[in-house]
Amino acid sequence: MVVRRSVQWLAALCMAAATVVISFQFFDRAIVLYVHDHSVRPHYGWFDLLTRVPDPLVPLAFVVLAALGFKALARGPLSLWQIAGILCSLSVVFAEVIKDQLKFVFGRTWPEAWAPHDPAFIETGAYGFNWLHGGAAYQSFPSGHMGATCAVVSVLWSFYPQWRLLWALCALGGAAALVAGNYHFLSDVIGGAFVGGSTGWMTAMTWKAWLSRRRLRAA
Repeated sequence: MVVRRSVQWLAALCMAAATVVISFQFFDRAIVLYVHDHSVRPHYGWFDLLTRVPDPLVPLAFVVLAALGFKALARGPLSLWQIAGILCSLSVVFAEVIKDQLKFVFGRTWPEAWAPHDPAFIETGAYGFNWLHGGAAYQSFPSGHMGATCAVVSVLWSFYPQWRLLWALCALGGAAALVAGNYHFLSDVIGGAFVGGSTGWMTAMTWKAWLSRRRLRAA
């Protein structure tokens, strides 16, 4: 089982890496220029609102972990939705930690500058990766917002398969808002989706494997 899951993850990693490379070479700059030249970037409205939805996920994750952790200690077993809430929170925390390290490793500049004099594709033509380069101007890849979104979506995908269309629409809506607003390159969003999706998938699978072993011991 572990070997099969590992092979599946490695296959997904290779696919994500190939998609990132293709997007980097052929699509990222064209999309950013189109958005900029046609004033597509929304500073207000639904797209801007969608990009802000993941903002509270990290602090909310710690609140949920603390609240449900205390409940489990005080009152015993948790319901399915409470377990899903804990796993979503753990997944978000894991994705946030991994994302921060990857941003430092890749050191990618943003599509548009967030502060005066920052290097960015639109303002200075800066494009590409600056390995092991810290600083706020070099944190475009992978997208943390997309990572947090997919960290939650991937857990819910596993726990509530009957709502998978809704989870997919949530992820796609977040991705579209980030790209259509020039907040991230397309490849940043793909990378973030893989990071968040991986943490959610691994978190859910780990819990299910633990639960299965517990039931076997109890049988």
